[in-house]
Amino acid sequence: MSRVALVTGGSRGIGAGISKALKESGYSVAANYAGNDEAAAAFTKETGIPTFKWSVADYDACVEGIKKVEAELGPVEILVNNAGITRDAPFHKMTPEQWREVIDTNLTGVFNMTHPIWPGMRERKFGRVITISSINGQKGQFAQVNYAASKAGDLGVTRSLAQEGARFGITANAICPGYIATDMVMAVPEKVREGIIAQIPAGRLGEVHEIARCAVFLASDDAGFINGSTISANGAQYFS
Repeated sequence: MSRVALVTGGSRGIGAGISKALKESGYSVAANYAGNDEAAAAFTKETGIPTFKWSVADYDACVEGIKKVEAELGPVEILVNNAGITRDAPFHKMTPEQWREVIDTNLTGVFNMTHPIWPGMRERKFGRVITISSINGQKGQFAQVNYAASKAGDLGVTRSLAQEGARFGITANAICPGYIATDMVMAVPEKVREGIIAQIPAGRLGEVHEIARCAVFLASDDAGFINGSTISANGAQYFS
């Protein structure tokens, strides 16, 4: 029986790429999404991957959502914490609401999703927690104090979980993508996009499948001794 993988924010962008790649690698995949019913329905029709709607910012909703996934597919053994939002503004203009929304989804959401699944991973002596952080969680970014803080926090969560989970056969690792050719990035004005690419030594944006393959590897049995690590996939734009 194939292992069950749950990908948050798994029906669009990088999350969709990860969901598809995991399915292609033989996993039983469930994709969580927060709001876009039309996109989720189209994703399921295209891929056959079931989608489940709830906000990762709501702990009780996560508990109930995970129960539904496990009732349909079985115990979640691979969790990919991919869901994330931005509410960009220079710090002096950033509102408490913009701060809370991003922290609640990008950082507290990792707790809300991992916490209910963790006991089962401990009992089964196997688990993979893969969290999608960001280059901007490593280096910071103008007008992204909230986002950078949340993504940096994800790295701290990852390293701590790795130490707690290691003796139970659980690994926790992070992926820090640089600028990837998602719909969101491709929608920015061409001149802005050219400016971004100019900062990337590889001379191009990353591709969704390049991040997805990182996740597939970290989910595999072959990655069992890789724990508490961060994969920086950014075309040599930043080292840490």
